Amino acid sequence: MPGGTLDGLRVLAFEARRAEELATMLARHGATVTRAPALREAGLPASPEADELVLELRTGHIWTVILLTGVGTRALAAAVAAACPEFPQLLARTTLIARGPKPLAALRELGVAGAHPVPSPHTWREVLGVVDVLDAARGRGVAVQEYGVPNPWLIEALRSRGAHVLSVPVYSWALPEDTAPLRAAADALVRGDVDVSVFTNGAQVEHLFRVADDAPALRAGLARTVVASVGPVCSEVLDAHGVHPDLEASPPKMGPLVALLAERARGVLAAKRT
Repeated sequence: MPGGTLDGLRVLAFEARRAEELATMLARHGATVTRAPALREAGLPASPEADELVLELRTGHIWTVILLTGVGTRALAAAVAAACPEFPQLLARTTLIARGPKPLAALRELGVAGAHPVPSPHTWREVLGVVDVLDAARGRGVAVQEYGVPNPWLIEALRSRGAHVLSVPVYSWALPEDTAPLRAAADALVRGDVDVSVFTNGAQVEHLFRVADDAPALRAGLARTVVASVGPVCSEVLDAHGVHPDLEASPPKMGPLVALLAERARGVLAAKRT
């Protein structure tokens, strides 16, 4: 993709952990990038749900374990390591469902094989598809490792299939310690000072609306920009807030997202503002 395709476009990016990398990728295409980190990963001081999971695994009451992220899989194993050194062996006795390559990699690090992978684009709907193929919910105890924010759609769908669900949070997405850039980003969107809004995590959407003084005005401001989503999981959160993503990366990664923006952002913006 040639450089300069985003020349003159004011791009607002909410990525935190890889903010510098994303800004550099966008700037290579000529974008003027404003960074407004919207979240930080916060470990939970204690997880009674993790302790309950260990107990339920030991007694055989958990049939299925759904692992939604690699970070969460590692955090869960670390959280119970002292009290339950046999945790990998307990996991291996269950029907394991891994949402994408990252939890699969984390399981390999733990020496656990045999997990059932969830196909792309790795949303909760594909998770349910694997659950249904394996008949892994009906009358079963099902543990779900959460990934920063709860997924009520997945939990409700599992319960509607007759599962007894244990949600296990091991980390959460918190607001950044300094929320001033995020609040300034919300104000800039309301004023119409942004051309492209880039979301790489659904929690960024939640936090942007949390700090906004006027949610309807923010929604209207976003509607005047090109709203770019890293993938379908993030797009679902945008839709839940009444924001329609104009561009969605496939596969759901930052590189394809930037390439998609470079290819289509200018045309989408022109169409929206005509």
